[in-house]
Amino acid sequence: MRGLTGAGPTRVRRTAQAATTATSVLAALTLFATACGTGGTGARDEGPAYADSVVSPLPTSSSSALPSRSWAGSPAAAGGRVDAVRLIKGDPTVSAAVKRELKPCVGDEYPVDVSYGNLTGGSANDVVVNVLTCGDAVGVGSYVYHDRGGAYVNVFKTEEPPVYAEIDRGDLVVTMQVYDRGDPVSSPSGENVITYRWTAGRFAEEFRTHNDYGKVSAAEPAPMPDS
Repeated sequence: MRGLTGAGPTRVRRTAQAATTATSVLAALTLFATACGTGGTGARDEGPAYADSVVSPLPTSSSSALPSRSWAGSPAAAGGRVDAVRLIKGDPTVSAAVKRELKPCVGDEYPVDVSYGNLTGGSANDVVVNVLTCGDAVGVGSYVYHDRGGAYVNVFKTEEPPVYAEIDRGDLVVTMQVYDRGDPVSSPSGENVITYRWTAGRFAEEFRTHNDYGKVSAAEPAPMPDS
């Protein structure tokens, strides 16, 4: 299920240079940095993911398998579809900051992307939920829910924006933008693409790639022809 905006990417990549997008990213990063100071959000304390964190594993506080969580969400509706908004808002492992931001953009339409697929080898499809900002579709949280006895259990979360999770040939692929120190929020230096595989009852990092974005300087304006 695509996000309501219609402009939401299938994978979070380099945000547009427009001021509105920069504002959305800055608001998302500020929101989670502030919330982290009060505890419980799972976001990095130091703010955006800088280049020096590229080769280090994701912290278990922001991305984890959560194998011991006992909370179960609502059962699947007919056809295996879920009420993703209800699932997120009722999940105590989701940060208060994400829940506050999860509100309708237009009418009763919420900015969520939902994907269904088999990630854990069970008999029922798992559910991947991405929570986005309205308008610019900046990912602020990604979650995986696993069917356990007819109810959904949170088995993975990451709340370090900008982030987006998707299913790729049975693996969980999470894309996170990376900032060098001094990068403006509208111009990240690259992205980390991390692949997780369900192993021994939890998601374990299988491998990661880092893609650098080219630094394109503004071109000099062409001289006006002589009249």
